[in-house]
Amino acid sequence: MDSAIRNYLTVTAGYWAFTITDGAIRMLVVLYFHQLGYSPFEVAMLFLFYEFFGIVTNLVGGWLGARIGLNRTMHIGMILQVLALLMLTVPDAWLTVAYVMLAQALSGIAKDLNKMSAKATVKSITGHAADNARLFKYVAILTGSKNALKGGGFFVGAALLQWIGFRNALFVLAAMLALVLLITLLLLPSGVGQMKSKPKFTQVFSNSAAINWLSAARFFLFGSRDVWFVVGLPVFLNAVLGWSFTQVGSFIALWVIAYGLVQASAPKLLARSHQHHGPDSGSARFWAMLLVLLPMGMAIGLGQGWPAGPVLVVGLILFGIVFAINSALHSYLILAYSDFEKVSMNVGFYYMANAGGRLAGTVLSGLVYQTQGLPGCLWWSAGFVLVAALLSLKLPELKIPQTQGNTSHV
Repeated sequence: MDSAIRNYLTVTAGYWAFTITDGAIRMLVVLYFHQLGYSPFEVAMLFLFYEFFGIVTNLVGGWLGARIGLNRTMHIGMILQVLALLMLTVPDAWLTVAYVMLAQALSGIAKDLNKMSAKATVKSITGHAADNARLFKYVAILTGSKNALKGGGFFVGAALLQWIGFRNALFVLAAMLALVLLITLLLLPSGVGQMKSKPKFTQVFSNSAAINWLSAARFFLFGSRDVWFVVGLPVFLNAVLGWSFTQVGSFIALWVIAYGLVQASAPKLLARSHQHHGPDSGSARFWAMLLVLLPMGMAIGLGQGWPAGPVLVVGLILFGIVFAINSALHSYLILAYSDFEKVSMNVGFYYMANAGGRLAGTVLSGLVYQTQGLPGCLWWSAGFVLVAALLSLKLPELKIPQTQGNTSHV
């Protein structure tokens, strides 16, 4: 097997395993602490450091990956996730808000080190002359499969909580990830994504207008999802519609799995309009404007007193399809806009904005749900998407590269 293919598959498999634990721990924390009597806003605050340190990690992680190699930053992320899982196995009396926030901070650092490493490695492996269509294909497969497995993680977390309890679930997840860590340590070479010259820390801030505008749009795109999806939706399904933990986890898991599959299939879905090259900034603008209509439609339906179950199920299906295409386009554009040598730092900067949007969305999800209910969360979501669409107007068109020589067919 070609070494580039083997490295791509190893990175992807490690990313998959990590993602299952990431989805599971999120669902475990939301449902278990809601069961303990935490308010929606208090549950949201448990993720405050998770998202905040994701911002810091993406900023520093890209620079660190360029200096020591992306495989090492991925392994550091796995080690921190194992520690975060084990931290939550202490008795309930120890699980104060501050303690759980600290554990979630470690998990947030771990998640974004792992994600930045995996995404940047795709660009590093495909080579200098990778054409845009092929780059779009591989980043969509990686990102889409990750999100599908994160949905699986939601189900695993909710099911383990109901079957073997909170702490036993955490032990199982920690053991699984530790095993994957050992395997990837043996298989991956050192130095993937490492720059020849050691970059200065000041270089982490992008001086590319395209990357800055895309990062700003990414902030509001992911804030639009998390403002109703992180706390508002699972609490509404459990507390208002009376769904069990397993039902809530299964439903959200199926949604995220389907979302990931659509994301992975985005190159095929858009192939007719982009037969010979990857999509462009016009695609990002079109799909963002289409997404605005969906949370707005759900908010109007709930406000008119339509049955909440059908409104949310149908609305979530449509939102998931369009959001997945938006996300896939963004994930492709950040790599297409990036120079080969600076890819890890550009991806780190971009995902810093992604984490910032998730932080804003997470905090607002608990606060707005507590004060304005789920319809309020959906109106906020529509507003965030509209801002993302307007920011996308500033994105420049891509140059279509001419393939030169032989490149690795990952």
